[in-house]
Order: sequence, then C-alpha cells, then structure tokens
Amino acid sequence: MQLSGAQILVQSLKAENVEYVFGYPGGAVLEIYDAIFQLNKFQHILVRHEQAAVHAADAYARTSGKVGVALVTSGPGATNAITGIATAYTDSVPIVVISGQVGTPAIGSDAFQEIDMIGISRPCVKHNFLVTNINELAETVKKAFQIAASGRPGPVVIDVAKDVTQAMAKFSYPQEDILIRSYQPVTHGHTGQIKKAVQMLAAAKRPLIYFGGGVVLGNASEELIELVQLTGAPCTGTLMGLGAYPSSNRQFLGMLGMHGTYEANLAMHNADVVLAVGARFDDRVVSVPAKFTEKAKKIIHIDIDPSSISKRVKADVPIVGDVKNVLRDMAAIWKKQSLSFNEAQLEKWWHTLETWRSRDCLRLPESDSGIILPQMVVKTLAEVTQNDAIITSDVGQHQMFAAQYYPFERPRQWLNSGGLGTMGVGLPYAMGAYLADPSKDVCCITGEGSIQMNIQELSTCFQYKLPIKVICLNNGYLGMVRQWQELYYSNRESETYFDSLPDFVKLAEAYGHVGMRIEKAGDVEGALREALALKDRFVFMDFITDQKQNVYPMVGNGKGLDEMVLPPHMRESKADSDVNDVTDRDYDTRSVP
Repeated sequence: MQLSGAQILVQSLKAENVEYVFGYPGGAVLEIYDAIFQLNKFQHILVRHEQAAVHAADAYARTSGKVGVALVTSGPGATNAITGIATAYTDSVPIVVISGQVGTPAIGSDAFQEIDMIGISRPCVKHNFLVTNINELAETVKKAFQIAASGRPGPVVIDVAKDVTQAMAKFSYPQEDILIRSYQPVTHGHTGQIKKAVQMLAAAKRPLIYFGGGVVLGNASEELIELVQLTGAPCTGTLMGLGAYPSSNRQFLGMLGMHGTYEANLAMHNADVVLAVGARFDDRVVSVPAKFTEKAKKIIHIDIDPSSISKRVKADVPIVGDVKNVLRDMAAIWKKQSLSFNEAQLEKWWHTLETWRSRDCLRLPESDSGIILPQMVVKTLAEVTQNDAIITSDVGQHQMFAAQYYPFERPRQWLNSGGLGTMGVGLPYAMGAYLADPSKDVCCITGEGSIQMNIQELSTCFQYKLPIKVICLNNGYLGMVRQWQELYYSNRESETYFDSLPDFVKLAEAYGHVGMRIEKAGDVEGALREALALKDRFVFMDFITDQKQNVYPMVGNGKGLDEMVLPPHMRESKADSDVNDVTDRDYDTRSVP
C-alpha cells in the first residue's frame, strides 16, 4: 500500500510517539494538514503566529523531556519561526521544526513564498535537511528526532518540498537508531579523567559545585543531589540550572552571575576548586574570564559538548560525557575510596559562606506607601503555590525577580529564555508547559512590554481552554533597559517608557478570559489565591508595581563577581571586607581553630 508524502510524514511523527504538533497552515503544507485531518494520529495546536508555535514546542520539550514538534509553511511562515528556533538553539532544547517548501522544480526561481530555509536556519540549528525525494522522507524524520534528542540537544529543521508531500511511495519507518558516521556523541566520560577529578575535588579547601542547564536537559538532577550531599560541598546554579538542585536545601547558595546572590558570587570568586557540571561559564556568569581566573583555582569541567569545554575558561580536568553518567561515576568513586574533605577546612569555608549569606542580599526593599513591589508578588506567588507551580517567564526585570524569589524545587519547573533573551516567550511557553503537564498550576510571570510580543496567543488559550495564570508585573517601563539607563547612561530614559498601554483587563476579557487589576500591596495575596482557585479559567493578573525597582545584586559589564552593585540595605551597612576575599593561607590547617 502506497501513501502520499504528507501521509508518510504524519505516520512518521506518530511512530515517534508525538502527542502535539504546534503549527499554522499555509499553501506549501496544505497536503500535510489534510493528512493530519484524515489520519487523526495526534493533536494539532493551532497558534496565531509561527514564532509562538516554535516557542510552545520548545516549552513542551523542556517540560516533558520529549522532542517538541512545530509545523510551518514556506516563506514568511518559515522566517517567523526563526526566532523560536534560535531560542531553542541557544538553550539546547530538542525540537523538530517542519517547514514547507515550494515544489522542487521551482526551488531557486524566486517562486511565490519561497525562501532558502536551509541557508537562513543554518547558524541556529543543530542540523537541517531539505527533502526533495519522497523515498528519503521517513528516514530523514528518524534522523531528525535522533539528532535533536541525543548528545547536546538542539533544534533540527526538516524543509519539505511540496511535490514530495504529493508524491506516492511505500511507507517503512526505521525501528532502530540510524548509524550516522559523522555524528557519534560521547556518552561516558574517560575513567582516568573522572578519577583525577574526584581526587582534585577531595583535596579542595574551598570547593564549589557549579551546575547549569545541562543537568536539567541530561536528567541528572538525582545524580547531582547525591554528589552534593555525599561530599557536603556548597553548590550554585545558573539561570538555566535552577531546579536541578532543591532551592530550599542549605547547601544551595542560590543563583550566581550577573544577578546572582552575594554568597554565590563570592563563593565562585573565592573557591579553590570549581566542579562545573553542564554549564559553560557564559558571559552572564563570568563576565570577564581574566578577572575570574586571576584568583588561583582549579577547574573541573563536565559537558557532553566538547566545544563548550575551555571555550571561555580553561579547564584543568576536562571530561566529555553525559553528565548523568559522569556524576554517577564520581559518586561511586567517592564512596568506594571513602573520601572526604578536610573537616576543619570545610567547616571554616561554610562559616565564611554563612557570613555572606547572613547579609540577606534578597531582603525585600522597604515600602510603606502600599505600592506593590514586584519582588513581593513573586515571593507571595511562591508561598501561595507552595513552590510547586511550573513557572514560565518572559525576559527582563520580571525574569530576574522570578529567578531570585521563586524557590524552584525540581527540574523542568522553570522555563525561560536564557541564552537568546527572547521577549515574548512567556505565554507560548506556558501553553506548551500546560499541555505537557496539566497536573500542575502553570504561571507566566511577564511584563507589560514582553507580553505584547505574543499576546495574540490569548486566542489560542481560549480555543484550547488552557487555564494558565498570567502574572504581569506592570511598571510602565522596559524595566531592565531603564535600569541600565539609570546606572550607566546618566538616567537618560531613551524609548523605555510606555505611555499608551492597553487596558489588559479589558483585553483579556475581549479574548474570553478573566482579567484582574491589582493596585494595592494588601490585595496581592488575596488576588493570587482567587485566581489560582479558578482551575478551569485563564486569568490575566495586571499588577501595577513600583516603577523604579531595580534588580540587585548586579555585576556590571567588565566587572568581576566580587564587584557587585549591592542593594541599598547592604550599601548602608558596613561591608564585611575582612571575609569578602579569602586566601589559601586562611585555610591552611595550621590556622584553622
């Protein structure tokens, strides 16, 4: 029995156990949409913009751990998808994006809605395919899913010519993984390097375990927790790594980096051995590598992508491999050899860390006027949801407040655009997250600027009855831009103030949802509880917040992790300069009481 190319594509997706395809139809993919309708193998989610389709597929992948799928037409449909593809690429998220293409004879002729999707997407995909032969279609789909999910995950584009979707052929889908000779990711770390790393870590006076999004993507949270608790070492996470280690645990120092905690940044600066797991020392964590390494420290770097190791900070012990396997091996060696840190040195290190932590860098600013503090909204949301909701965010101050004030307790609980910093992801992320896990409350923390970039998806949420809760921290500004202009551009607020904002309550109601405006601090908790009690309704909550709140601590461009701009309450108190900078001499066993 022969099938059309479109039918082969749909059957191939079903063979990969695809549950949802996020997309928007158009001329070049009409055959595919007809096959979706006739075969009814999975649910298609009709978005209102192709960028949102890819973001939603991305969020589905982040939440479920499976490969997300998006379907777009040729030309503008394909170009609209690029921002979503680039977002997934920079955060290493496994998605397959299927784009329609004009018929094979018309390729290169500037045909209607023709665009070179292979050329355009090449810089921001893990791999891409142009299918012009129906006999290669099923195998291409298999390869795409295999490449997207293995090694360092990432987006794969399949560009399918329209005549391929119309042609007929026998359908046979590969049951086993296809051997791709040029693509063989290393999954197990080198035993010798792992043993060397464990010995180096055990000899540390001031150890620190620094983890990133690779732990989440690699499903290695349990292995990370075991090693951290086995050793007794402190740990810190990147923005993308939040949730991989429970935030409520004492050994977690909080997020580090540009808006990291005081204790996490000083720990990273002063550590003598840093174990980096699935993290890449990017510029938002280590702004200036030379300043980071001027204080002597040994670096152990574990990553499945060899190109990420020593890219910005030279590793003393590089280990290429799946972080789950490597962490498991490290813990096994630690236990087998009955290793431990020097007890007196570790106790002194923890005393120093607790001194830094006691300065309470995330203390809420004082406010007697009844004006709503954005930090307080996030903190209250965490209390009301018992730290259990899935949180998505857009990009800006609200993103950092969410990262700082919502204690994430498990992996895949926190979805945001870390690498590309894409405004507009929050709402489509919430859509994909809810479809992946409808058992949890899904809350989108956003700002009045970001939410308008994909606000048309309010229509999608109504169509599919997605009971998402939007928490809009509305300060009337592009808050992060304004903060930088205040600190570094002499308060010249160039094009950051919104003086023509819509009435978000009426807008939400126009789309069929519940809208709420909250203007007093005393009403925040009650409003959140009321919204979350509406289990089957989408609720848009417009919190009118303090316009001039800034995100602190902050490490400015060109500064080291020990050169933070501190919040006002820390500036007013005497700095603990005697413990801000520690040396090996302080941790000599002879000087430890």
